[in-house]
Amino acid sequence: MTASPALANLPEWNLADLYAAPDDPQFAADLKRGEAEAKAFAEKYRGKLASLDGAALAGALKAYEGLSDLLGKVGSFAQLHYVGNTTDPTRAKFYGDISAKLTEISTLLLFFELELNRIDDAVLAKAMEVPALAHYRPWIDNLRMEKPYQLEDRIEELFLEKSQTGAAAFNRLFDETMAALRFEVDGEKLTLEPTLNLLQDKDEAKRKAGAEALAKIFGENLRLFTLVTNTLAKDKEISDRWRGFKDIADARHLSNRVEPEVVAALVDAVTAAYPKLSHRYYRMKARWLGKEKLMHWDRNAPLPAEDTREVPWAEAEKIVLKAYGEFAPEMAKIAGTFFARRWIDAPSRPGKAPGAFSHPTVPSAHPYVLLNYLGKTRDVMTLAHELGHGVHQVLAAGQGALMASTPLTLAETASVFGEMLTFQALLRDTKDATKRKVLLASKVEDMINTVVRQIAFYTFERQVHTARKEGELTPDRIGAIWIEVQKESLGEAIEFGPGYESFWAYIPHFIHSPFYVYAYAFGDCLVNSLYARYRESEAGFQEKYFAMLRAGGTKHHSELLQPFGLDASDPGFWDKGLSVISGMIDELEGMEG
Repeated sequence: MTASPALANLPEWNLADLYAAPDDPQFAADLKRGEAEAKAFAEKYRGKLASLDGAALAGALKAYEGLSDLLGKVGSFAQLHYVGNTTDPTRAKFYGDISAKLTEISTLLLFFELELNRIDDAVLAKAMEVPALAHYRPWIDNLRMEKPYQLEDRIEELFLEKSQTGAAAFNRLFDETMAALRFEVDGEKLTLEPTLNLLQDKDEAKRKAGAEALAKIFGENLRLFTLVTNTLAKDKEISDRWRGFKDIADARHLSNRVEPEVVAALVDAVTAAYPKLSHRYYRMKARWLGKEKLMHWDRNAPLPAEDTREVPWAEAEKIVLKAYGEFAPEMAKIAGTFFARRWIDAPSRPGKAPGAFSHPTVPSAHPYVLLNYLGKTRDVMTLAHELGHGVHQVLAAGQGALMASTPLTLAETASVFGEMLTFQALLRDTKDATKRKVLLASKVEDMINTVVRQIAFYTFERQVHTARKEGELTPDRIGAIWIEVQKESLGEAIEFGPGYESFWAYIPHFIHSPFYVYAYAFGDCLVNSLYARYRESEAGFQEKYFAMLRAGGTKHHSELLQPFGLDASDPGFWDKGLSVISGMIDELEGMEG
């Protein structure tokens, strides 16, 4: 299939800033050096941390941070090289071998965090009086939160080593299987991303054909996806039970540094808002499309007046950088670097990992963005989203390898804010009433996908993991849970045709990051409130926003939001964010007739 002009000459990333190739001598040298330094580190510090003074402990942490950066660089290259074509046996072997080697090296270093957590609170507090150690206080405080769930060293070592043949192996099986699937539509065999893209086609026959092709192939592979899901849910249950987590999502809440009651308040608020958000919007969309009900393949269909032309890459770049630049020139400058230096891999290729992400790599390098760009307006928004992550990762890199990483809830804030800036810029430039309606509707759909759909996904996961405790789940049981949750969240205006009960199978977050999905809703609702603050008073906002991004993982969400006068623990906070979506639907209703 010949690429359209809009999709021709899409950029592919240049990984040489990490390593030139898998056989780059520097790659082998760094891996060898990492192993040698890890052995020396263990020999120097194992069993001795409690006896070190503040200065010596700071020295150990600095060395550990350096190792984290070095080994992280090696691992990042192996992963990024692999996702470029997960069906290539040579790449798969390289990734598998390097992952195994890094796990082996990590086992040498495992003692450090475990032993650090066993130092008496009073002793550690005294050591923290040394400024060099106090620098790492946020990381140490975060680490101490893991202490109640920490196991004996040999068990932790076993968990780490066995992960390669347990969860990590099933993750890889899922990725390679999904990348190898081909969906036949009108005699042409497509990979996942172009097939999913058909669900946004203006031609209903193509949308239906795409949906049926997806259902057919998912159905043929459902036993495998069911096995993967059952195995990973059980694997997680075992880990949670050994560590003492009470709720199935507690481990995720802990890693996100967010209180379970805050997440529960978010879920309750979104669930209660289903009728005035998704249910109401899809009833309206059905009328726009001249239907009593939308079939599931119509949910993301373009509106009759929507411009469905493919957006050329150069235009997408211009749109996003202009929007970023209007907010803050520095933001556009950082994002522009991703284009200028080939930090983006945009084309959809056979074997390439589906979806999109921004990989932070390590502070000594820079992030890389993966897309599957197919020229849709939503792809432009995905570009804005991932560049939001990328800008955040660049700004937070100054915190170093141990403290640059941001909890998922706040990481999604930067990406969703990037989307909001792009949408608002397009809206300001749109004077035609019909085009404004289409743009507004498109944003509402994106917000429903980000908030309603992701909370529904979270609900689905909770039900699957809860049910798995009673025994293995059949494909029919998982499919029934999926349909039940979809009906509740999307409403009666959507009709689910045959095969839709298997559409849970392709969602990668269920496999790679259980309970990750609520972070999207958290970020979207938070950004709605954040953007409202920006519109109320632009003076000083950019500085506060950049300070929040530069903080990386050094502050709790309550500290980061305080300068904006926002509090995620306030029960009414989420309703404010949801009211923005509801208000847009009000505006669309006012345009009817």
